[in-house]
Amino acid sequence: MQIRSLTETQFTIHPATRLGHVSLTVVDLDRQIAFYQKVLGFKLHWREGTTAGLGTGDEDLLVLTEQREARKYRGTTGLYHFAVLVPNRRELARALARLFSLRYPNAPTDHVMTQTTYLDDPEGNGIEIYADTPEEGVWGFNDDGFFVRDTRGVQRSGRDPLDVESLLRELSPDDRLEAPMPEETKIGHVHLHVADLASAVRFYHSLLGFDIMGLASTMGAGFVSAGGYHHHIGLNTWAGEGAPPPPSDASGLRYFTIVLPDQTELERVTGRVREAGVTAEQTETGLMVRDPSRNGVLITARPS
Repeated sequence: MQIRSLTETQFTIHPATRLGHVSLTVVDLDRQIAFYQKVLGFKLHWREGTTAGLGTGDEDLLVLTEQREARKYRGTTGLYHFAVLVPNRRELARALARLFSLRYPNAPTDHVMTQTTYLDDPEGNGIEIYADTPEEGVWGFNDDGFFVRDTRGVQRSGRDPLDVESLLRELSPDDRLEAPMPEETKIGHVHLHVADLASAVRFYHSLLGFDIMGLASTMGAGFVSAGGYHHHIGLNTWAGEGAPPPPSDASGLRYFTIVLPDQTELERVTGRVREAGVTAEQTETGLMVRDPSRNGVLITARPS
């Protein structure tokens, strides 16, 4: 993808920008709906034919479209994981307890500044469930790699096993594990496989205006965000430098959504994209573009 030189070299996306729903192609819609309801605690918002929307409040967090002949490909660009952000440690504890009660495989991990668990849905889509815990320390990327320091100044790996016993003490006996996730739950970030880190950073930082929060070329990874958040979009070349986009019959990521605070900001970013000569499709809900690795990005505005 060639991005034309732009007249405004310093461009920053609005700090109130956030992520919206993630859209996936799935092989078995019934099975996936059942998983996200039972295992994660999402609600089915709507279903029309082969497409369904799920979430925890008014907005969809996930839109699933069935394609029965689709299959999972490895070694391509696309989704590494999408991350479900719960409002606090107590809700993370409840999510973990639900997974344990169902004996669903997951990997609780302490990143210090976030506490999390990782799992895959039945079709191999990566999921992170996490709570922000900035009071515990800081982490980031640079060309020396991934660094983490806790509030005592102690260097940590950032990949330690989570102290699950301590976390589960957040729960009380009357907490219902089968209850839906809280309405405040949202998509905190997405992490993408890309073919080339430099071109991905140009797209999300230089073109769309996300801030670079960490960049480690030696690790093939980088983080960008709006408004100083640790990251809204993670980028990595861990599927291989020059990885191809998935074929048309692939399951997995269709697109993820960037939500700007209002229509004025959407028009500002739309003008930027068009000035750069990036191919874009105007839809009813916003502007659909693809990054240089062919990952779909829907840019939209918060409903007024």
